[in-house]
Amino acid sequence: MKTLLRELLTVGTTTGVVLLTQDRPFPWSLWAAVAAALLLPLRLRWPWLASLICIPAVAGGLGWAPALVAQYRLGRKEKSVPAQLLWVTALTAASVIPVVITEAIPFGPLLLTTAFSFGLSAAPTGLGALITTRKDLTQALYETRRARAAELEAQETSARAAERARIAREIHDAVGHHATLIAVESAALAATAPNDTVRDTALRLRALAKESLSEMRTALGLLNPDTAYPSVQELVDRARIAGVSVSLTETGDTPISSAASRALFRVVQEALTNVTKHAPGASVTVTVDRTTPVRVSVVNTPSDLPPLAEGGGAGLHGLSERLRLIGGTLTTSYRPDGGFSVTAVLPPGKPKVDGQDSTFGGGVEDTVTA
Repeated sequence: MKTLLRELLTVGTTTGVVLLTQDRPFPWSLWAAVAAALLLPLRLRWPWLASLICIPAVAGGLGWAPALVAQYRLGRKEKSVPAQLLWVTALTAASVIPVVITEAIPFGPLLLTTAFSFGLSAAPTGLGALITTRKDLTQALYETRRARAAELEAQETSARAAERARIAREIHDAVGHHATLIAVESAALAATAPNDTVRDTALRLRALAKESLSEMRTALGLLNPDTAYPSVQELVDRARIAGVSVSLTETGDTPISSAASRALFRVVQEALTNVTKHAPGASVTVTVDRTTPVRVSVVNTPSDLPPLAEGGGAGLHGLSERLRLIGGTLTTSYRPDGGFSVTAVLPPGKPKVDGQDSTFGGGVEDTVTA
């Protein structure tokens, strides 16, 4: 309804201006100008056609009102500067040539007339192009800010996770080492003690050491973490909301350990973060194959936009170390087309059984048995 009212107002105003003009240089001037005004709605779909219809109206001397409207629309929609100049020049010529043919005017006034006609046709065209450019820049700035906000959020999340993991590894390595020694020495004492009471005490001590280590691992998130990781689909959906063009393909249904699942999540998260930082506007393809071994790849196309951040690489190094600790590998490479790929191969391990994840479950027991 708003568009209809706007078009009625535009056509009515331009037609009224044409009809109110008293000076009519040629017999056909009025009809050419009225036709150009009435056909202005064509500019909504074919701006060039509206400008073309205005050329004879301008040549007749009464068509500048619809021509200004048509040229403004042309400037809004036509991206090519040479094409814009072509139509500006055509309207300028249409207004000057009849004057040259019908009147004998000196060179100076003719030059001023040509300059005025060129400016009159170029002004609405330039204004339309300027408004379109401003709109595009505003949209690009909005997308950049949204991508930057998503990047900062991902960086904060990654930093918190890295710090938690560092603290967990330190506690696990220090306390786990001593608990393992206690369990080993208790087992040795139980195997060599001649007294049944001493043997039973040593076995209880060994069991308590194993239980303490298991509870510590659980508390640190190494066995049954309380923190629930989003699925890869949720991660991809978040990236799409942030403006990243990403597609996801998942195949296979082999159960995998929680360690492998966390590593898979981190690979996709870090790769999408790097695309947002270093290749804004690129398209991303995420492929997850949950067979044996588990494979995940994140491939992005080249980007025409400048990177939002320089440097980097620490996140990929951390991922490589994480995968190495669980027996996996990480491969990164630049593609021939200028894109980038991140590929990870993960051992599926064993899914949780009786509250334990076999990826981390055997440390003390295996050592003691040995």
